[in-house]
Amino acid sequence: METIEIFGYMGALSVGLVLGLMGSGGSIITIPILTYIFQISPITTTAYSLFVVGTSSTIGVLSNWKKGLVDYRIAIVFSVPAFIAVYIVRKYLIPIIPIEIVTIKEFVVTRDTGIMVLFAIIMLLSSLSMILKKRLPINGHNTYRLNYPIIIVAGLTIGLLTGIVGIGGGFLIIPTLVLFMKIPMKKAVATSLFIISIKSLIGFTGDIGNLVINWRFLLGFTLISTLGICLGIYISNYIKGEHLKKYFGCMVLIISVGILYKEIFY
Repeated sequence: METIEIFGYMGALSVGLVLGLMGSGGSIITIPILTYIFQISPITTTAYSLFVVGTSSTIGVLSNWKKGLVDYRIAIVFSVPAFIAVYIVRKYLIPIIPIEIVTIKEFVVTRDTGIMVLFAIIMLLSSLSMILKKRLPINGHNTYRLNYPIIIVAGLTIGLLTGIVGIGGGFLIIPTLVLFMKIPMKKAVATSLFIISIKSLIGFTGDIGNLVINWRFLLGFTLISTLGICLGIYISNYIKGEHLKKYFGCMVLIISVGILYKEIFY
């Protein structure tokens, strides 16, 4: 095994670690690792990311389920439009996107470049939100309202982004649940993992038949990531993910700028 691959598998461990600690952010690490370290095409990378993050999140769901932290009513209402959107995008939209999206004389924007640039922009916005935003309000009450229109619109929007760039979307799901549904933070993180798990895994099935999947590599990478989320959940008993978000946001900011530079100027 080459040194660069060792760093890649260490990155797989960090994917789960981040998910276990913060309930989001796993795909933000997964996609650059698969694309730039393992040299996998962005289309396949986004599919792999759905499987890795979806499977790893499932482990987190099982742990949170035992603690009674998952609100299944909200999770199901949120998940249904989300996984429908993801599946449609992966099954029908991605295959018809032309290899060369824009061609103006010598200037060419390929499908792969477009996906990575869009992913980097989402990373950039996500990092700024983590760095600049104030701490989300903590609701200690067990009573909160179900705003179905907001849940459905949020599910469709995040499902669309998930389908195109392979993100889990936890950094969008958690604020939506806390700010609009008034869900306590711990329940929001746990419910977010459930939503990510369902929509990512169902969305991944849309790629089966469209892509050649290296199952040996994918399962190995996912296994290491799963070990990471178990470690992250354990560490979260001593270190709160909210305390790490600004530092993680700074790292994501650096990675996003690097991706933009590589895809546009390099």
